[in-house]
Amino acid sequence: MLVLTRKLNESIQIGENIEITVLAVKGDQIKLGIKAPQDIEVHRKEIYMSIQESNNEAASILPNIIDILKNTSKKP
Repeated sequence: MLVLTRKLNESIQIGENIEITVLAVKGDQIKLGIKAPQDIEVHRKEIYMSIQESNNEAASILPNIIDILKNTSKKP
């Protein structure tokens, strides 16, 4: 992990298209601004993990649904 120190209104550049700027510091919270192309998804980590969990659940249900549909189509 790369650890960088930034002050208010200073930025970090990631590649050519992503810029992260420190917008505010208040107590133990930091407000960040993120400029990125619209095709790059940006989420808080807990939201990203929730999306991944939902996707995994949906993927595990799909094979069961396919088996059920195959079995119901075989009935005379």
